[in-house]
Amino acid sequence: LQRMLSMAVEVDRSPTCSSRKIADDIFPFILNIPLRSQREALLNTMESQLLRCRLLELLFQHSCDVPTTSSMSLDKILYFLSHSSVLPQFQDETATWQRWDEMLQYLSLLLMSYQSVKLEHLRSSLSDRMDLIVQKAKPRLQDSDDISQLDIQLKMNDFISRMQEALGQPLPPQIQEKLFMLQ
Repeated sequence: LQRMLSMAVEVDRSPTCSSRKIADDIFPFILNIPLRSQREALLNTMESQLLRCRLLELLFQHSCDVPTTSSMSLDKILYFLSHSSVLPQFQDETATWQRWDEMLQYLSLLLMSYQSVKLEHLRSSLSDRMDLIVQKAKPRLQDSDDISQLDIQLKMNDFISRMQEALGQPLPPQIQEKLFMLQ
């Protein structure tokens, strides 16, 4: 399945357009996956970083009270950090801190996928991508990718406060580690 999805993203002249169409079709099924381990298995084994990035973007858009229409960027990831919440349909019998832990896991995965999309020119067609790699072209950054250390620190502090308020207790070590890695 993962190989087929990866090839489906690459067959079109516009991998971005293909990944959007595929992600829009797959997304409702991801929302219906009952167990975290199953959701993570699907997302972690995804061969197409572009498709994984789009699916995670949809997941976080779905969890925001006020979704944003901006294109995928580092600024958008910070927006998700500030505005998303644990997804209600994933709230089963797991502890609240585990749901926050899952959210942090997906934020980290989104950040890594987005970095791969940028650095490996995955928005370009396969033939154009080869030319960019041969030319050792630098990744094309967007204005919204230019974020400061202060922006990151402020958003992380707000997120940590929001999480501590929701949990009502000190953060478990697993979450502290994930917060450190994300930052």
